[in-house]
Amino acid sequence: MSTYVFSDVHGHRLPLERALERVSPSEGDRFFCLGDMIDRGPDPVGVLRVCRSLPGACALMGNHEDLMVSCLSDPRDPLAAMNWGLNGGAATSEGLAAISADEANELVDWVRSLPRWAQAVVGGRRYLLVHAGVRLGARVPEAWDDASAAAWLDAQDPEDLSWIREEFWGAPEGLSGAGGDGPVVVAGHTPTPYLERMAASLDRPALDSDGRARMVRVGADRWDIDCCAAGGSGIGQVLVLRLDDGEEFYEPVRDGE
Repeated sequence: MSTYVFSDVHGHRLPLERALERVSPSEGDRFFCLGDMIDRGPDPVGVLRVCRSLPGACALMGNHEDLMVSCLSDPRDPLAAMNWGLNGGAATSEGLAAISADEANELVDWVRSLPRWAQAVVGGRRYLLVHAGVRLGARVPEAWDDASAAAWLDAQDPEDLSWIREEFWGAPEGLSGAGGDGPVVVAGHTPTPYLERMAASLDRPALDSDGRARMVRVGADRWDIDCCAAGGSGIGQVLVLRLDDGEEFYEPVRDGE
């Protein structure tokens, strides 16, 4: 059994499907999608379908799903509609309008039910999985286990879990602690090239030799896996990361995808 994470596909279904084909999932594998399945790219509904149907998958609420839910919960709210529209919501709105009302309602209801965090223990290391990051000033447990990690994450502001940027990535240290045995936080939301001016101690440049975005680690315990798919072809990639051994499966966004 292997554990995989990916994030910020932003409507780019075809590279996501290619990355999943390369992974070649087997029975018992676990997948975590850290949100922002929708908006901007050409097939947000297709990405929702893939993520919802993927066996052994847990999807999280990203800030773009949050914007969609806020808008669709009160279509007469002009501010919610404007916020979603300014953040690329037209592609998703048009995609939902093009399918049957029953399927659209099922997909939206599924998105409404998504949690804002998950956790996994792989190879003896605990991973806290969120869309954007966490507020690191919160008091940490004396010992990390399933219950204490869940309580700590539950105490986080949902707004931070979906929207935080500089306060998380730019903080001087994460959660690993003096002994280095604290959890790793895996997040997306912030395209990795942004971290080169936002964070210190990056493990490598955010762009590979072909100029495409790739994941980076900040220190020992903050991993950013938003590989700029929203930026489209040339820079954007979809990454599926295997936590068991750190293997990175990339598929670039091609023209028209």
